[in-house]
Amino acid sequence: MLGLKLPTDPRWVNVAEKSIEEILTDHAFCEQKATTSGISLIVRFPEREKLVEEMTSLVAEEWGHFRRVLKELTRRGFKLGSKRKDEYVNQLSAFKKKGGSRDDQLMEELLICALIEARSCERFRLLSLYVSDHSLQEFYHEFMISEAGHYRMFIDLAKTFFPEEQVRNRWQAYLDRESEIIASLEWRSDRVH
Repeated sequence: MLGLKLPTDPRWVNVAEKSIEEILTDHAFCEQKATTSGISLIVRFPEREKLVEEMTSLVAEEWGHFRRVLKELTRRGFKLGSKRKDEYVNQLSAFKKKGGSRDDQLMEELLICALIEARSCERFRLLSLYVSDHSLQEFYHEFMISEAGHYRMFIDLAKTFFPEEQVRNRWQAYLDRESEIIASLEWRSDRVH
């Protein structure tokens, strides 16, 4: 369903669960960045009514997710650590076409958001299946479902605003580049991506 060309090895969960505090902190910041991205899209493209409507709901949901992850950190006696550089997102962003029209920029942003949500969905699925803590399995199952919906929403928005063939071709290019990025990044115990 997600179209990712390089699945995450399930053993990534073994690395990730070595430091649940670090994964939860990174997850919290991922939710915060998703909120910020939604707000940014509203500010940059206010004339796109459908986009504003969808992003308004997304922002509320992502901020709620941030609060849920903070609550989980507190429940476990952990503190929110400091924000980290997200090499995955930085490399995806570097693949964006530079310049072009506002429409070109919008399509690039929508596809990057879709890809981040797709990879998050895939990683949360692995956590929901294989993390040894049963309460975290349920926790991440809920997040997996939400991320799948967000992925779909971003793809659907791109297809609403742009010709389907154009979206499909650029999406394939992003999927190819994303698999190269995933292959090049080391597994980290403190990162969702």
